[in-house]
Amino acid sequence: MLQVGNGGMRESEYRVHFSLWAIMKAPLLIGCDLSRVSNATLRILGNDEVIAVNQDRLGVQARKVQVSEDSLIEVWSGPLSEGRWVVALVNRSPISAKVTARWKAIGLNPVQYARDLWKKATMDKVISGELSIRVPSHDVRLFLIWPATETSSS
Repeated sequence: MLQVGNGGMRESEYRVHFSLWAIMKAPLLIGCDLSRVSNATLRILGNDEVIAVNQDRLGVQARKVQVSEDSLIEVWSGPLSEGRWVVALVNRSPISAKVTARWKAIGLNPVQYARDLWKKATMDKVISGELSIRVPSHDVRLFLIWPATETSSS
């Protein structure tokens, strides 16, 4: 059962928790009292784009594809329907860190588009080879990734 909204975690940690449950295709059973949750908690639990990843018809769980030597920085990825992928950049360290997802390590073509699912914003350029983003301490950046073709990138 999800712990989002039950206390004991920061908003960023709730985002990590919800993101990992979503990409692992776990049942999103809300475990908090909805009559007492904050607006921030409702925004996390109600993010339709993250829920769509969880409910994607392909139904394949993400897996950890990269991890730092100290095991505090992780990159998770998983396939979605229609040739799309989900990529989670997770920072479990006590400080902000640059996290890099390498397309080759994930098994993707070298040129991709990306949409940040928590910011609900598509990146304004094609991402070549890798996606490097600064992730705050105890936080996640979650991306929907799809191939950039010569036709769609021009």
